Amino acid sequence: MRFRKATQQDASGIAKVHVDSWRTTYQNIVPDTFLDSLNYEDCTKRWEQNVNESSVYVAETDDGEIVGFSTGGKEREGKYNGYDGELYAINILKEYQGKGIGKKLVKPIADELSNVGYNSMLVWVLEDNDAKYFYEKLGAQYIDTADIVIAGAKLKAIVYGWPDITELIKEG
Repeated sequence: MRFRKATQQDASGIAKVHVDSWRTTYQNIVPDTFLDSLNYEDCTKRWEQNVNESSVYVAETDDGEIVGFSTGGKEREGKYNGYDGELYAINILKEYQGKGIGKKLVKPIADELSNVGYNSMLVWVLEDNDAKYFYEKLGAQYIDTADIVIAGAKLKAIVYGWPDITELIKEG
């Protein structure tokens, strides 16, 4: 398994992971109409743009198949004092989950945030998503719960944070 910064050429591979992982991870959490509306073409276009606008890293197999990605940058809400960075997303194909890939995808985001002078990071996770346990295991602390709406459905999201990302950087 290789981990590296994403390039424009990775957009279609990232889009495939995005769509496929959402359909498995969020089944019975997010409305089916939303999951059914996800498609590789639209998602590829978004990731072509995202790769240029934020930090994006991929996990790829030895034969070059992208099986996971992470992205992060400046904290977007501006309402959580003391948190300057954010892990925007981490997605891994179902068959590759539970193999330590997630931890290795969090580290480069924390590294980049640290390199631009950020010392802390938060992440949003849907309350019914078992990934919350992954973040807790990585030392994230509960900050807040908020309502979000996806495809007309009101869902609960948990905001977790690392007030000091030093441990995440060391973990590598």
